[in-house]
Amino acid sequence: MFNDSVMRVALLLSGGVDSSVALCRLRAAENDTITAYYLKIWLEDELAHIGDCPWEDDLSHARAVCEQLDVPLQVISLQQQYYDRVVSYSLAELRAGRTPSPDIFCNLRVKFGVFWDRVQGACDLIATGHYARIRHQDGLFRLLRAPDPVKDQTYFLSHLSQQQLSRACFPIGDLAKVQVREIAQRWQLPNRDRPDSQGICFLGSIRYPEFVRHYLGQQPGAIVERETGRVLGEHQGYWFYTIGQRQRLGLGNGPWYVVAKDVARNRIVVSHAQNVTEWLCDRFEVTDLTWIAEPADPAQPLQVKLRHGPQLIDAHISAVNADRLTVTLAQPDRGVAPGQFAVFYSGDYCLGSGRIAKTATSGTAHGIAV
Repeated sequence: MFNDSVMRVALLLSGGVDSSVALCRLRAAENDTITAYYLKIWLEDELAHIGDCPWEDDLSHARAVCEQLDVPLQVISLQQQYYDRVVSYSLAELRAGRTPSPDIFCNLRVKFGVFWDRVQGACDLIATGHYARIRHQDGLFRLLRAPDPVKDQTYFLSHLSQQQLSRACFPIGDLAKVQVREIAQRWQLPNRDRPDSQGICFLGSIRYPEFVRHYLGQQPGAIVERETGRVLGEHQGYWFYTIGQRQRLGLGNGPWYVVAKDVARNRIVVSHAQNVTEWLCDRFEVTDLTWIAEPADPAQPLQVKLRHGPQLIDAHISAVNADRLTVTLAQPDRGVAPGQFAVFYSGDYCLGSGRIAKTATSGTAHGIAV
């Protein structure tokens, strides 16, 4: 897993089990100089009044693990940088009616971006507890899915550049989650029984709608039926919803799904599940492309992930221009939203990703419908 030369490794330690076991594996190799770093990115000054964040508990677990393994720990505050590079992007996307992907930008701009700028003189590699693998092959650093398809996190790493991947290390990327738990028990780590964290890292235990409400407020608008134009109810702001959502609509006789957002008129457009075949998305455009390794033959089918998780959908891609693709899905999906990322795969290899710009329903015969 590691080469024979001595490397200076900066391991990002969150206080959770995954990054702690990553530290164990590095420590056991005994051929690297390791420093653990805890990144303080939660916005307590902004959000303390609407919920609790467990960052102090996280830090105490991180310190306990480092003490047990005799690894130095440094705390770095990147709160302002996180706001500037991730939170502000997320808020701008929500205002525009799109669906942001903050975890992708956290890795791109913070963990392997501004953090590297801070420590590059003192380290050669950044190690994290991500479930992913890196292989140096044919002159490229290639990103591979983890063996555990449920925990695989290549979706969140898919926008990294070759330079960023060249200095990345994922010590638990070849393991399944159950194996990580077994190692934590075997090493008797102080956080071995700690549950996995959920949600966006800077929110802590704050619910996502509360975060959105704090920054964007509320603006009542109509919930409209797609097929008839009937007003079915009222919402408190289009920015609380994403395409494919069925929760928190407050409508009877469901299930109802969000199928579009009318930003100009602050309207949410919904359709009943019985009409699902009419609004499933089977084609979309992708821009802001980053290729880790471009497809060997773009005419051949690839696989695409539309969200974090095990599901891969067969797809064909065709170029619109140098920075834009059209993606045609073999299996239509109900949750394709402008702003979210489509991540491309060829078998286990993650090829890269781009931001979804326009979508079309399976019932759209010609062109791309916004």
